[in-house]
Amino acid sequence: MVAFKNVLGGIQKERTFLIILLIAFAASFLFYGNPQIAMWLGFGFAAYSAIANDSIQTIGTFIGSNSDRKWYVLWLFIGLIFLATVTFSWVVYDGDVSYRRLMSVDKTTGELLYPHPSDFNFLQIAAPLILLIVTRLKMPVSTTFLLLSAFTINAGGISKMLSKSLSGYAIAFVLAIVVYALLNGIVRKYFSRRKPNRGWVVAQWLTSGALWSIWVMQDAANIAVYLPRQLDIYEFLGFSLCIFFGLGLLFYLRGDKIQGIVTEKTQITDLRAATLVNLVYAIIMFYKLVVSTIPMSTTWVFLGLLGGREITINYLRRKEGHTHTFKALRLAGKDILYATFGLIISILLAMGVNEGVRADILALFHL
Repeated sequence: MVAFKNVLGGIQKERTFLIILLIAFAASFLFYGNPQIAMWLGFGFAAYSAIANDSIQTIGTFIGSNSDRKWYVLWLFIGLIFLATVTFSWVVYDGDVSYRRLMSVDKTTGELLYPHPSDFNFLQIAAPLILLIVTRLKMPVSTTFLLLSAFTINAGGISKMLSKSLSGYAIAFVLAIVVYALLNGIVRKYFSRRKPNRGWVVAQWLTSGALWSIWVMQDAANIAVYLPRQLDIYEFLGFSLCIFFGLGLLFYLRGDKIQGIVTEKTQITDLRAATLVNLVYAIIMFYKLVVSTIPMSTTWVFLGLLGGREITINYLRRKEGHTHTFKALRLAGKDILYATFGLIISILLAMGVNEGVRADILALFHL
C-alpha cells in the first residue's frame, strides 16, 4: 500500500511539472515578440534551469556531504557568496555581471560573439525549458552550449566554446587520474578508519565557497545572456535577487533529481572526498578562467574530473577482489553520451535561431 502511494505521488509530481512546463512554453510563444517581456521571461527560465542542472558541479557535493544540516543554512552560505561575486563584477566591469564572458568578440568582424538581440526568437526563450526537461531526465548536459549557442552570431562562437571545453575535460580527466593514483593509499587508510574532524568541515565549506564563486564567474553568462550587457541598478537587483531566491528553492529540494549524478559516484558524499573533488575542480576552473574570456562548459570539466576519479579508484581496487572498473567506465561513458546529446541539441537550436550559424554548419558538411 505504501509503495502504491509512492508511485501515485511520483505520477502526481510529474503531472504538475508537465503542466507548469506547458504553461511556460505557451508564455514563450505568446511573448517572444515583445523584447522587454521576452528577455525577463527567458532570464527567469534560464535562472532556475541553469542552476538546477549545474548544481551537480559546484554545490552537488556540498549538498550531499551536508545532508544533516538545515537547508536554509546551506542556502544562505552559497547565496551570499553569489551576491558578493556578481556585485563585484557589476561594479568593476561597469554593469557587466558575466566577468566579460559576454563581451568576447569575433576577431574577424570585431562584433560581439554573443550580442544581446533587439528581437528574440521563440527558440531562444524556449531553450531553458528544453534544458529543464533534460535535467528532469537526470542528464548533465552543458548549459553553456545549450543557452549561449542560441545567441551566437556564427559557428565560430560554438567552436571556440567547444575547443575550450574539450581541453578542460581532458585536463580534468588526466589530473583526476594523477591525483587519485598518488593519494589513493593515504586517502583510503585515513578516510576508512577515522571520522572527519572539525578541520575537514571548515576545509569543505571553504573549498565549496571558492568553487561556487569561480563557477559563477564562468557561468553567470549563461543566465545574463538574456539581459542587456550592462545592467542598471534595477536590472541588477532583478538579476541577483531572482537567482538568490532560486537557489533557496534548489536547496529546499536538496538538489532535486540531478543530484543523483553525484551520489551514484564512489564515496562522493564523504566530507573529505567532497573536499578533494572541490579543490581539484576549483584549481582547473580558475586556470581556465584566466586563460581567456571565451565561455566554457563547466559541465564537461566536472564530468572529466568525476570520470577520471571513478575509473582510477575502481581500477586500484581490482587487487582486492573488486570488479567495478567496468561499471566506472560505463558511468563515465554515460555522462559523456548525455553531454554530447546536449551539444547536438545546442547546435540544432543555434541553427534554428541564426541563419549565419546554419550556413556555417551546412557548409562544414558540404550541404
